[in-house]
Amino acid sequence: MTVGDKIDQAFEPVVWLLEQVFFWDPFAAFGLDLGTQVPIIVLWLVFGGIFFTIRLRFVNIRMFSHAWQLLTGRYDNQEDKGQVSHFQALSTALSATVGMGNIASVAIAVTVGGPGATFWMIVAGLLGMSLKFAECTLGVKYRHISPDGEVSGGPMYYLKQGLAKRGWRRAGMFLAGFYALMAVGASVGGSNMLQANQAFAQFSLVFQGAQGHGFWFGVVLAILIGVVVIGGIKSIARVSSLVVPFMAILYIGAAVIIIMVNIRNLGSAFGMILEGAFNAPAIKGGMIGVLITGFRRGVFSNEAGAGSAAIAHSAARVQHPVSEGLVSLLEPFIDTVIICTMTSLVLIFTGLYKNPDSLEGAQLTSAAFATVFSWFPYLLLVVILLFSFSTMVSWSYYGRKCFDYLFGNGFEKLTGSRIWASHTYHLLFLFCTVIGASSSLVTVLDFSDMMLLSLTFPNLIGLIIMSGEIRADLKEYRILKRNGVIRPIK
Repeated sequence: MTVGDKIDQAFEPVVWLLEQVFFWDPFAAFGLDLGTQVPIIVLWLVFGGIFFTIRLRFVNIRMFSHAWQLLTGRYDNQEDKGQVSHFQALSTALSATVGMGNIASVAIAVTVGGPGATFWMIVAGLLGMSLKFAECTLGVKYRHISPDGEVSGGPMYYLKQGLAKRGWRRAGMFLAGFYALMAVGASVGGSNMLQANQAFAQFSLVFQGAQGHGFWFGVVLAILIGVVVIGGIKSIARVSSLVVPFMAILYIGAAVIIIMVNIRNLGSAFGMILEGAFNAPAIKGGMIGVLITGFRRGVFSNEAGAGSAAIAHSAARVQHPVSEGLVSLLEPFIDTVIICTMTSLVLIFTGLYKNPDSLEGAQLTSAAFATVFSWFPYLLLVVILLFSFSTMVSWSYYGRKCFDYLFGNGFEKLTGSRIWASHTYHLLFLFCTVIGASSSLVTVLDFSDMMLLSLTFPNLIGLIIMSGEIRADLKEYRILKRNGVIRPIK
C-alpha cells in the first residue's frame, strides 16, 4: 500500500461526513426529483451571489470602469496604510484562484454538462464579482496592522469583530475559528497537494521519463515555493505581479490562436452554448444539471464567497476600504468570465468537448491544444506549472495567516515569539507539497475541496448579517468620490 493509499484510507470517513453536510440535495430530501443532484452548497453560493448583486445595486456593473481606474494606479498613494499596491494585491489573489480549476475543472464541466455549462460559468463569474466586493471591503475595514507594519486580515477578523459589534461575540468567535481551521486544511490539501499532484501528472505526461519520480519533482517545487513564501506578502506580491500577467497572456494568447484557426465553427459554437444553457438534453438532468455544473465549476474556480481573497486584499495600501473591494471584483471577471471561458471555447471550437478518447481534465485540454500545433501541449505545460506554482505560493500565505490566527498566541507564550507559528506552518506546507506530488491522494483531495467549500458557510453568514454596513460604506465612498475627497493622484 502506497503513502497515498494510506492517506486516502485515513480520510475516507471524514470525506463521507463532509459529503453528507455540504452535498446533500434538499430537493431529493423532500421527494422532488429534478433529474440530477442539486448540492446545498451550490444553492447557498448562488443565493449569495444574487443577494449581494441586488443588495449592492449591481456594483459589479456600475463600478466596473472605476475598478479598472483603481487597478491602473491612478488613485495610489504611497502614504496610505498597507503593504502592497492595488495591482499587487489583485495579482496575489488571482494567483491563488487561477490554477488547475481553469484548465482541468472547466474541461470536466464542459464534458459533463455540455457547451451550455459555459454560459452558467459566466453567470457565476458575474455574480461572484459582487461577493468578492463584499468580502474584500470588510477584509480591509477590519484588518489588524501590527506595530512593525505587518497586515493581517480576512474573514476570521471581520467575522469576529463585525459580529461582536452587533452583540454576537461568541457566535463571531466560533465562526472565525471554524473558518480559520478549515482554511488551514484547504491550504495544505486542495490548494497545495492538488496543485502539486496535477502539475506532476501533466509534467510526466509530456516527459514520460519522469514517471515514478514525483518525490523529486515535489522536492524541487517545495524549494522554489520556500524561497518565495519566506519573504512574506511583499515577496509573494512581487512574484505574483510578474507571473500572473505573463501566464494569463500566454494562456489566453494560445487559446485565441486555436479559436482563430477554428473560426469557421464560430456560429455553431455559440449556438450550442446558448441552446445547451436553456434547452439541454437529458444528460445530467437537463437544464438544471447543466446550470448546476456550470455554477459549481464557476464558483469553485474564482472562490467567490469563500473569503480567501480578502486575506490578500487586506494587505493593500488604501485610503478607503471600498476602493480595494472594487479592485477585487475584477478577480472573478478575469478568472472565470475570461480565462475559464477561453478554456471552454477551445474545447467547443475543436469539438473535443465530446471527449471521444475519454481523457480526463487537463489531458483533454492538452489534446485540444495539440489539434493546432503538436508542440502546443508543451506551452500548456508551462502554463500549468505557472498556474500551480502561483496558486500554492498565494495559498501558503492564506494558510499561514489562518494558522497564526489560531495558534500564534500559543506559540508566543511557549517561545516568546509568534514567528515560530509561521515556521511550523511553512514546514507543514512544504512537506505536503512533496507528498502531493508523489502520491495519488484521491480521497484527501476530495476532503480538501470540501473544506474550501465549507469556508462559504461561516463567511456568507457573516457577510449577509453585515450587508447593510457594506452597502452604507459603498454609499459613503460614492459621496466622497463625487465631492472630490477621493480623486486621482496620478
